[in-house]
Amino acid sequence: MPLTEKKHKELTEICKDLRKTILKMVNAQASGHPGGSMSACEIAAVLYFAVMNYDPKNPEKPDRDRLVVSKGHATPLVYSILAKAGYFKGDDLLTFRQLGSPYQGHTDRLRVPGVETSTGSLGQGSTFAVGAALGSRLNKFKNRIYLLQSDGELQEGSSWEAIMSAGHYHLGNLTAIVDRNRIQLDGWTEETMALEPIGKKYEAFNWHVQEVDGHNLNEIYDAILKTQEIGQKENKPCVIIAHTIKGKGVSFMEDQVKWHGVAPNDEELAKALKELV
Repeated sequence: MPLTEKKHKELTEICKDLRKTILKMVNAQASGHPGGSMSACEIAAVLYFAVMNYDPKNPEKPDRDRLVVSKGHATPLVYSILAKAGYFKGDDLLTFRQLGSPYQGHTDRLRVPGVETSTGSLGQGSTFAVGAALGSRLNKFKNRIYLLQSDGELQEGSSWEAIMSAGHYHLGNLTAIVDRNRIQLDGWTEETMALEPIGKKYEAFNWHVQEVDGHNLNEIYDAILKTQEIGQKENKPCVIIAHTIKGKGVSFMEDQVKWHGVAPNDEELAKALKELV
């Protein structure tokens, strides 16, 4: 079931706004991770504005749907989407990474409402998501746990321990989404430590696997709805491998290793914002 034309247009505009905010945040402090934040904008927009059940006025609502962002360095996206979703005003986002700011370089759930867990050491978010899914099942909640993973963190042993556990415990309430932008800090993932075939590895641990264009709003939406159905019927965790582009939306940033953890200067920012009109 595709998104309505109105909802598709809304999400498209949200993604543009997110990318603009991400760029402004990292530029203000000349620090941060723009590339992997920009690659996951469509994923976050669909989850927060078309799928998840949550209440920004009651962020600790026990039976809320949860998004665990395991790629904890993608904080420009996390803070931008939470502000857009109404968890806080966000008029101080440009204090990002400054001393005393709640918007640290890696997520801290004690300082920013809506952040499900503190992450940064890659792989830890995956283990937390498994625990949250187990807890929800014990409490007989009907919510879902969504987990956003980077492809680079799939080189971490803790990630695969979590993936193995999720399959073993038949966590049908867990959906992982892999931001498969193919680039990590040191270069291309397949040159650093080859990951493929990712889908077959998840399947070996009893997960249901889908692959989508990670910038196609309809494909993301349909895949997420299918995970809800599969999770209930087959009682197994689901993963969506979302093929994305690092630095998506700005021509000179796309598919460039440099922009994993480098902020645009003022001239580059101005050029980038023109492309996001």
